[in-house]
Amino acid sequence: MTAGAYLLSDDLGAYAVERFSCGAGPAGWRYVATREQPGTGAPLGRLDVVVDAHGAAVRVAVQAAGWLLRGGVVGAEVLWRRGADERSAVATGFTGSSPVWVLAATRRLTGPAAALRLVRLGDEALSTTLVDQRWTPGRRQDHDGLEVWHHEVADLATGRAWSVGTAGDLVVHAPGTQLLEVSPPAP
Repeated sequence: MTAGAYLLSDDLGAYAVERFSCGAGPAGWRYVATREQPGTGAPLGRLDVVVDAHGAAVRVAVQAAGWLLRGGVVGAEVLWRRGADERSAVATGFTGSSPVWVLAATRRLTGPAAALRLVRLGDEALSTTLVDQRWTPGRRQDHDGLEVWHHEVADLATGRAWSVGTAGDLVVHAPGTQLLEVSPPAP
């Protein structure tokens, strides 16, 4: 089991610390996290995501600002319920500011590049929008004994592009994400 914390930030600065634990489980890979305000530790929300062997988020529960969103991937659809609102869309998974979504997306990659239609979760009210992204698996590099896989991501609607780096169960670099601590050390 890997545990640690990420600092999440945007153009206005740091807005959350995400304390997580993750690892293999009986239904696949599981990521559980709490979010808190930096400095004060005031609670902001929770995440509980189970990903199957193919990278599909088969069980998702996210709490924030008094809202609860539950959902998952079933076949070619993503189903979710937020309050009394129940929705579905042809999509491959979820995305948002949590590092769990980067880890889930990289587990979906099976070829040189993949177009992923994802349901983006907003941070505060858990609003949802569909986004189309192209994920290109990149190169492997060793950084201080850590095997890091670099991936290129592009938003197909805006053309905006960025890179992410993962090492096992960790996101070591992504826009707005800084790994603060990890225990035990990364593989």
